[in-house]
Amino acid sequence: MNDRHERLIGCFQAVFPDLTAEQIVNANSSRVGDWDSVATVTLTATVEEEFGITFDARDIEKLDSFRAFAKHLGESDE
Repeated sequence: MNDRHERLIGCFQAVFPDLTAEQIVNANSSRVGDWDSVATVTLTATVEEEFGITFDARDIEKLDSFRAFAKHLGESDE
């Protein structure tokens, strides 16, 4: 795993502290009961702050899984 991957896991852990790293890499909005619209906004803001980026509003609704965030950050599937 690379540093960016680990940092993204950290962002998810900040929003979903009950999930393990293994659960996080497989997480999506339909599998995680606490992943609602508020969690999406919080997670998006956390990732933006961590990586110094700003998501386009049109992209946010597509960010519904760990893999979607990773792909948006330029990671390939691991």
